[in-house]
Amino acid sequence: MSAVEVEHEVTLWLVDDIPARMFYAGRRWRVTDMPTRLRDSIWRAGSSGGGGLYGWRFQGTDEAGESYVFDVYRGEDDWHVHHAYA
Repeated sequence: MSAVEVEHEVTLWLVDDIPARMFYAGRRWRVTDMPTRLRDSIWRAGSSGGGGLYGWRFQGTDEAGESYVFDVYRGEDDWHVHHAYA
């Protein structure tokens, strides 16, 4: 598994406060596993500002069947992809 360092905005749709689908990098992604909540401590090492961040890790599969594992976090106004694992 290789990690890709990214920090791009993403549109994330939640169902019952859990990620269900997203639009990222010009593609539509379905969440195809059970998302794992990432707590504040995971972001401290790689983020400026630190406190109060939370996010999710989940597998997303696009319309062509390509899958990645995404780490996404909630910023002040929107969601961001922090890592994508192929």
